[in-house]
Amino acid sequence: MFDPVPATRPSAGLAVRCTRALLSPWSRLSLLVAVLLAAAACMLLFEPQRLLASGWPPQLTGSAAAMLFGVAYGVCTVAFVPRPLLNLAAGALFGSQTGLAAALAGTVLGAGVSFMLGRVLGQDALRTLLRGKWLKAADGLLSRHGFRSMLAIRLFPGVPFAAANYCAATSRMGCPPFLLATGIGSIPNTAAYVVAGSQATSPTSPAFLAAMGFIVLSGVGGALIAWRKRHRLGGGS
Repeated sequence: MFDPVPATRPSAGLAVRCTRALLSPWSRLSLLVAVLLAAAACMLLFEPQRLLASGWPPQLTGSAAAMLFGVAYGVCTVAFVPRPLLNLAAGALFGSQTGLAAALAGTVLGAGVSFMLGRVLGQDALRTLLRGKWLKAADGLLSRHGFRSMLAIRLFPGVPFAAANYCAATSRMGCPPFLLATGIGSIPNTAAYVVAGSQATSPTSPAFLAAMGFIVLSGVGGALIAWRKRHRLGGGS
């Protein structure tokens, strides 16, 4: 009557050990790396930015097309497609107002998906690697002043979009302030690229020149801010 007991214990113990191994921080980080590599490979092979820019089905118009574009935009940002190209495509396809709405929706969607991937699959393992001075400084700013820091990152380009997403996911920053800061902070530069895309056929128009001027000025401002931050960190060593 006691025969089944020793037969079931080893299998149960093996199942527990396998489950713990699969759910360990490093296993989840490995899965995250595999997902990101697959996304990057798909971007290189299929070049979805070209499909959105020139291969968009002409029968898709109106709000439904803008919503579908927003979803595709979000997926493309997770796959590391540069946002400026997507913003230009949004303006060229839908005009300034609808294009801006679709681009911002895709921006928040892509940021949210990246954030959750990094938080669920990579946070526990990556936090053990935060030994560098820059990484610790970024983690401290995002953990203590998450909304304000992320808003500044989005307003002044310089930090790659995907890098900011996964850096925030590794910190203790909450998801709602991250998404809110991303949505608000992405408006100016996104709008500039969308307007430039909508006016691409008229490169001498005031709207196109103003948009390009804003893009250049924001880029220079972001570079100056990044240089000052780097200089302060270097001076503190």
